[in-house]
Amino acid sequence: MNQQIETNPLIDRLPPHLKQFIKPQDYEDYTPINQAVWRFVMRKNISYLGKVAHHSYTKGIEQTGISINAIPSMYGMNRILKEIGWAAVAVDGFIPPNAFMEFQAYKVLVIASDIRQLENIEYTPAPDIIHEAAGHAPIIANPDYAEYLRRFGEIGAKAILSSHDNDMYEAVRKLSILKEAKYSTQQEIDNAEEEVNHLQSQKPPLSEMAQIRNLHWWTVEYGMIGSLEDPKLYGAGLLSSIGESAWCLSDNVKKIPYSISAAHTEFDITKPQPQLFVTPDFSYLMQVLDEFTNTMALRKGGWRGLNKLIESKKIGTIELNTGLQISGVFTRMIRDEDNNVVFFKTEGSTALANREKELIGHGTEAHSKGFSSPIGKLKGINLAIEDMGPRDLKAYNFYDNKRIAFEYESGITIEGLNITGIRNLQGKLILIQFEDCTVTYNNEVLFTPEDGTFDLAVGSSIVSAYAGSADYHSFENLYHAPESKTVKAEQNQKTIELENLYQTVRNYRSTEKYEESQLKTIFKSLKQDHPKDWLLSIELLELTKEKQLNVFSETLLEYLKLQKKEQPKIAHLISDGIEIIIKNYK
Repeated sequence: MNQQIETNPLIDRLPPHLKQFIKPQDYEDYTPINQAVWRFVMRKNISYLGKVAHHSYTKGIEQTGISINAIPSMYGMNRILKEIGWAAVAVDGFIPPNAFMEFQAYKVLVIASDIRQLENIEYTPAPDIIHEAAGHAPIIANPDYAEYLRRFGEIGAKAILSSHDNDMYEAVRKLSILKEAKYSTQQEIDNAEEEVNHLQSQKPPLSEMAQIRNLHWWTVEYGMIGSLEDPKLYGAGLLSSIGESAWCLSDNVKKIPYSISAAHTEFDITKPQPQLFVTPDFSYLMQVLDEFTNTMALRKGGWRGLNKLIESKKIGTIELNTGLQISGVFTRMIRDEDNNVVFFKTEGSTALANREKELIGHGTEAHSKGFSSPIGKLKGINLAIEDMGPRDLKAYNFYDNKRIAFEYESGITIEGLNITGIRNLQGKLILIQFEDCTVTYNNEVLFTPEDGTFDLAVGSSIVSAYAGSADYHSFENLYHAPESKTVKAEQNQKTIELENLYQTVRNYRSTEKYEESQLKTIFKSLKQDHPKDWLLSIELLELTKEKQLNVFSETLLEYLKLQKKEQPKIAHLISDGIEIIIKNYK
């Protein structure tokens, strides 16, 4: 189990550029304290969330194969998720936002397989298996919500990032890793927080990805459902945080009707949320998503869409009105006086496609140095090139193997040897190839015969622009996997001793074969050598209640009261643990 990736058919069909992020779960790396943290959070959540979460949550816990007593394995989750048409994969912390969205589009849950440290038991800014498995997975058992999640991923994967988004992603990932790494220095954390705060303070105009990320945060992560007076929880951040799940229902948190305005409401991952959005039902989420999609370059295209791609400096795609799709890193455009794009250019590997399928002979090998082309209407000719049939082409001297010269309304001219043309399934020309070709605009030469074969993109307008490639096969590495990796906590001798105590108690619980004297020996060691630890005392209390060791139970309760006094910041957690046990063994 340590070296392989558990799978199901949905994972098998993922494209290579997503599979690069998948890693083995390494279940054996979970320590006894990790297991105890999982168990405490789940027992607390099940006890509390049954009353305040959407009714899909409790049912979904059962349907998705999530155990209260043990961290779930990918194998078990995939076996059960398969029955509701989903899958799960393990990844290392935060992955690029477009990649995260694309996984969702394929109905695959991305699960950061690490687990928060005991000191961060209430909340961690880093994605972890409590947040992902206990927060996200149960709600997808609801068909309406599952379809919203899939559709959101489909749209979100095509949202265009800005360079600021990319810088923010890298900074937040670094900060989350440092905060969860047990031996990070305060100086390292402070420096990383300063970088995040610096980027946040810049406040550039929100990109499409920033807006879609906001929508994701206020629904998938921190969403509430129902009425403003009696909302229920469904967002994974609320369902996996034993602190915020209670805090969010108080009057300290403002409840706002969910609308497209959430796209412009930013958030701070390091603090509890000051306001939350409430949707009346899951179907309304889809309505707002569609409303937002109408604002995206995906549906609007035009010069603004192309400009977003240029600013992103990442692989993106434009689609012309003929259906021709060009994927690459866009670097330039020329506009006419009406702001219509009349010329565009990419640099580096570029691919051409139609209906998401790469045109044969027009992949990145053929266009390794980039691609450029004018678009628009021809001067003095009412018929668009794409609408010309064979007779029309002859009428306007578009003969194969004949030299031709023509001019666009924009003033761009083309002169060269016409080789051939490529049509789409509807019979429209989408590409014309020229040799010995020169393309000029005013006094600038845009293409020369020395540049090789010229491929003219046929079309008069850009109808769509979006992040990523039209055909995912075109680029081997569409998203670059982050270089920074989650840091595994190193264990000293004292930590190892404490882990062994936790494991012994875990064994006692599973076998139910233990004596009071054995528990007392553990308690003695705990008091002497690990006076700050509180969770193992909770687990010991549970075993004494199970065996009806009433005198020892009272001793443990007195010790926990002392812990509450000495560690006031976690007093409420100790109280919660005691409350769950007392309730179960009345």
